[in-house]
Formats: sequence, C-alpha cells, structure tokens
Amino acid sequence: MSRAERTGPPDGGPVARGPGVRAVSALPMWVLGSAFLVDALDQNVIRGLIPQLRAHFGVGDVAIGLLMSAFVLVNGLVTLPAGYLADRWRRTRAASATMAVWSGVSAACAAAPTFGVLVALRGALGFGQGVTDPSASSLIPDYYVLGRRGRAFSVQQCLTFVGTGVGVLIGGLVGPALGWRAALVVASLPGVLVALALWRLPEPTRGAADRVQAGVADHLELVDPGAPRTPLFDRGIRAFLADLGRGVVRDVRVIVSIPTLRFALAGVSAVLFVLTAVASWMTVFYQRQLGLTQGQATTAFLVMVVAGGIPGVVVGGRVADRLVTRLAGARVVLPGVELAVATTVIIVSLADLPLAACLPLQLVGFFFATSAVPALRAGLTDAVPSHLRGTGFGTFNLVSVVCGTAAAPLVTAVVAQHFGGNLRTAFLVVLPLAYPGAALLIATAPIALAQDATKAARFYEDALQRYEKRDIPGAIIQLKNALQVDKTQLPVHVLLGKALLADSQPAAAAFEL
Repeated sequence: MSRAERTGPPDGGPVARGPGVRAVSALPMWVLGSAFLVDALDQNVIRGLIPQLRAHFGVGDVAIGLLMSAFVLVNGLVTLPAGYLADRWRRTRAASATMAVWSGVSAACAAAPTFGVLVALRGALGFGQGVTDPSASSLIPDYYVLGRRGRAFSVQQCLTFVGTGVGVLIGGLVGPALGWRAALVVASLPGVLVALALWRLPEPTRGAADRVQAGVADHLELVDPGAPRTPLFDRGIRAFLADLGRGVVRDVRVIVSIPTLRFALAGVSAVLFVLTAVASWMTVFYQRQLGLTQGQATTAFLVMVVAGGIPGVVVGGRVADRLVTRLAGARVVLPGVELAVATTVIIVSLADLPLAACLPLQLVGFFFATSAVPALRAGLTDAVPSHLRGTGFGTFNLVSVVCGTAAAPLVTAVVAQHFGGNLRTAFLVVLPLAYPGAALLIATAPIALAQDATKAARFYEDALQRYEKRDIPGAIIQLKNALQVDKTQLPVHVLLGKALLADSQPAAAAFEL
C-alpha cells in the first residue's frame, strides 16, 4: 500500500497506510482487555483492605466510600478530552505510556502518610482509566468485524472481573498478613507488563474492520509505525486547548444526537450502579450481616465473581453476536431484560437468608447483570461512526464513572450509615434505582427498528442508483450493507442477484435469486 493513515486529525494533511493482515487473532482483544484487568485490580484492592484502612486511619464507611470513588473527579475531567484525542492519536502508544505512569502512581499510594494524601493519590489514578478506556475500547471495532465484537468485549469484561477478584484477593490476603502498604505495592506490578504488551501491539487504521465487513477491503489495514505524525502542540498549547474544547463539544453533540445512544447511556448508568454497589460493599455485607470473617467474605465474593461474573460476560457477548443481525436493537434491548432480572434476583437474595441460600441467588443475579455489559459496549461501536468511537467511549466512560463507579459506593455508604451500618437495608433502598434504566434500554426497540428500516432503505436506494449508472461493484457493496441491517428484504436480494450476474458471479447470483 502506498498510503497510510495518519494518527492526527482526520480532516487535515495526507495520510499513510502501512501493511495489512488478512485475519486477526484473538491476541489484541486479550492485550487490550488486560488494561481493564489492571484498572479493576487497582480499584478493587481497596475493597479487600477496608478493615486495615479503617483501623489504621480511624475512618468510617463514608470516608471509605469517598476513597473508593476518589478517582471520579480526575476521570471525569480527563475522559472526554482523552476520548476526543483517541480519535486522533496512536492509541496503542497512548494507552501504553499511560499504563506505565499509572503503575507508578499506584505504587506511590503505599507511601501515603495520611488518609487525605491517600485519597488524593487514588484520585490521580482516574487519569489512567480516563485515557486508557477510550483508547483501548475504540481499537476493538477496528480490529474485529461486527460478528466478533461481542466476543471481544466479553473478553474485556471477563478480564475486568478477573482484575476485580484478584484485587480483592490481594487486599484480603496480603493486607492482613503484610499490611495495606505491601498490598498496594503488589497490586501495582502487573501494570508494567501490560504497558509493554500494549506498546508492541500493531495498530489498525480507523474503520479498518468496517471496510472489511462492507466488502470494501479484503484485509485489515495497519498504521505504518514509521509514518510522520502531526505533533499535538504544533500551533502552541493555547491553540491546542482551544481546538480541543471546540472539538470535544462538536463530537459530543454528534454522539448524543443518536437516539439509541441516549437511551443506552442511561441504561449503562443503571447497569454500572448495580454492579458497583454490589461489588463495593458485598464483602462487608457478608461480614456484618452474615457473620463471616474477612477471609471467608473475600472467598464468597470471589466465588460470585468467578462463577457468576465471568460466565455472564462470556455468554452475554456470544448471545449479543448471534442476535445482532436477527433482532433490531438486540445489543441494547437484551441488556435491559438482563438488568431487570439481575436486580430482582439480587433483591430477593437480601432477605434474611443463610449464606447457602444467599450466595447462589447473588451468583445468578451477578451472572445476568454482567451479561449486559459486553452487549452494551459492542452496541456503542455499532451506532457510532468509526472516526468518533474514541469520543463515544469517552462519553460512555464518563456516564459509567459518574453514575455508576463513583456514585454507587458513596450512595450505598451514606444510606447504610443512616440505617446504623445495615448494608442489607442500604442495598434494598438503592438497587431498585436500576429498574428505570432497564425500562429505558428496553424502550430502544422501536427506535432501533425505525432506524434499521431507514438505514436499509437508504442503502437500497443508493445501490439502485449505482446499478442504473453501471457502478456494479458499488451497488453490490451497498446491497450487502442493506442485508446486514435486514436480511428479509426481498427487493434487495433480487437486485443483488442481478448485480452479481452483471459482475460475472453466476453462482452467487443463483443463491440470491
């Protein structure tokens, strides 16, 4: 190839394309997912250290909830600009460099002399996730075609839950044995290895897998690592910040103008609120309400994550891939149903039940809740144009953090403190907030149906015009695009058969006709 995509803004200057590959292995999804494993590990090690931190600093539940939510301010400030820049820079290198710095900050938390310093350092970790999430997530739809994205995001979420479990395990085992400072140092080490793996990962051009899916290309184009790149500050920092501000506002307006995404973002808030509320305080719930020791509570939580969360994301991703071409809006509607079921089952498990009855119910609830996540993330890539996916995931991350990861621990802690530390009552108060989110997700079905019908008709009309102008290859591509949206359109099959005959593909034409 003679031209390669530049990693700078898509609307300026020449672009350079590097070599391509005809098939993509599972390696990129596992490397990118490992970044989320490290993020989850760093966040959740605190959840395994709650008794040690309370004893060392003499703080209560609200202070611990604030510590677990500390990264929200930095993350909220960073994630949208980082998403905007992820659409313009080398994402693998940006994620790698951020991960290396992130690991250093994580290790520095072990030296915090006061609780306030610890909160400030944990807050700085929000910068890492704010940059890494949009960069890594927007790479997945450029590596993988439509039918593989659910699986790729399920791997991402699997590793997220592995990181959650490992983080709690490190906190629950290393904390009591060697102290909370040693646990934080141990938790910082995997990030260095993941940073190296990200640096070595080849980067696809934006929209590469979409072009393969549409039949425009027969292989995945990769960014030429030697291609010149426009510096971020080539016109000075002030001009850069002004362009950044205008660009973020412009791209976010495009993102929120998509009706399906507005509903999906509301639903994501509900999903993350439920998952984070449960994950943040469940080990403490087991200790206070069920009388378990710290080690027993950690083990019970790990069983729920491993036996419920990991199968949930695997099944959820595969089901979403199977239904994406069969059911309009499947990647948004299905999570709504799963969220409603999950919330109901978890609420039932909060009755005054022994662990032998409580844990299996919570495992089932966690399964359904986690099965919704890969479908929602894959659905975002389906709805957002390839050149805006970084901003799309930045928006997704901001909503997830503010309404889920940050709000859930703190809200649950405040409610529990109001009821004398009773986490059972706190869960029963906050978890029903998920039902409106589930209803919004399910309500996207008629919107998705209408959008799909309009999209298929637009593809067909364009194909018909191309066919009449004897642009046979262009007509075939647009007709295949229409069938990806809706396979039941008889006129599309008929015209595709005629176009294939005109293109000297009689066997394929006979199949269509």
